[in-house]
Amino acid sequence: MTSGPVGVAVVGAGVISGQYLRNLTSFPDVRVLGVADLDEDRAAAVAREHGVPVSGSLDAVLAVPEVEIVVNLTIPAAHAQVALATLRAGKHVYGEKPLALDMDEAAKVLAEAGDRGLRVGNAPDTFLGAGIQSALHALRSGLIGEPVAVSAATQGLGPESWHPSPEFLYQRGAGPLFDLGPYYLTTLVALLGPASRVAAGVRRARAHRVVGSGPKAGTAFPVEVPTHVNALVDFPGSATAAATFSFDSSVNRRMIEIIGTEGALSLPDPNTFDGPLHVRGPHDADWREQPLAGTTAGRGIGVLDLARSLRAGTPHRASGELALHVLELMAAISDSGEQGEFQRLRSTVTSPDPLPADWDPHAATL
Repeated sequence: MTSGPVGVAVVGAGVISGQYLRNLTSFPDVRVLGVADLDEDRAAAVAREHGVPVSGSLDAVLAVPEVEIVVNLTIPAAHAQVALATLRAGKHVYGEKPLALDMDEAAKVLAEAGDRGLRVGNAPDTFLGAGIQSALHALRSGLIGEPVAVSAATQGLGPESWHPSPEFLYQRGAGPLFDLGPYYLTTLVALLGPASRVAAGVRRARAHRVVGSGPKAGTAFPVEVPTHVNALVDFPGSATAAATFSFDSSVNRRMIEIIGTEGALSLPDPNTFDGPLHVRGPHDADWREQPLAGTTAGRGIGVLDLARSLRAGTPHRASGELALHVLELMAAISDSGEQGEFQRLRSTVTSPDPLPADWDPHAATL
């Protein structure tokens, strides 16, 4: 079995790449060897900023023999194409969410990986952070009894006010459901197990939006997807969740609350890696903050868990199978909103094991 740090390349040098590269270059168990982008000048600039030796096209980084994992940070429309190219080059792939635009594309990616004996990992990895991991331990300890119901919401006015190129966030494969939904739905599946059926209502508030910052400020662009989604999700043998995903709300809200037979748990924003985490018992006058245990290192810990799992021959947690189930869950919510009826899910998944209590991304273990 191969030993030592795992070679990694990043494809897609956009806004989110900075967070990944800052973290990945600080983890001793991985070595970042390449950065690729359609704009090769941008790839070169990002590589220089983070001390990465190779930059250029996708083919250029795939040609680096020491690269074992490719981190796919391209736009959603390119996720499956880049993943398939990576797998066909003999590399494992870890992608940004969603896994693909639809279930057919996603199934092709997982089938290709299976045929080649390769692994697929996928964001979000926020559920591996201290906040959600501590919530998982609280639930498994019986702190609030058996889960009964969940309220979840991510609401705001949309990313066009701050993102310099927000158009892709309003295209197929994005919108509040596919862009922010993975953080909330992945968290719920990790905590409660797989979903079985959904119902939803969807709306699109405006046909066009306007870029609010950067060189394209003032430019209008079309909105292709629903921008407000209300969903009801059944988790068999556990809770039923009511969830809202909105780019149309003047009220900013980022929350998950789980009601149990013996109390309630208020989770941190699942698009973050830390707290606070609060609990409230049946006779408590107010919430009590819970201590956290785990890492708050940020984006890229799912890549690191994949890398360490490769060396150990153990399952990784932010897996393609988990991402596939969440993708089907989002697709079912979208279909239900269009068709006005419950949708049943076909896929299932086993909730990932918690990270070990002493899991430290900045410790060399390989």
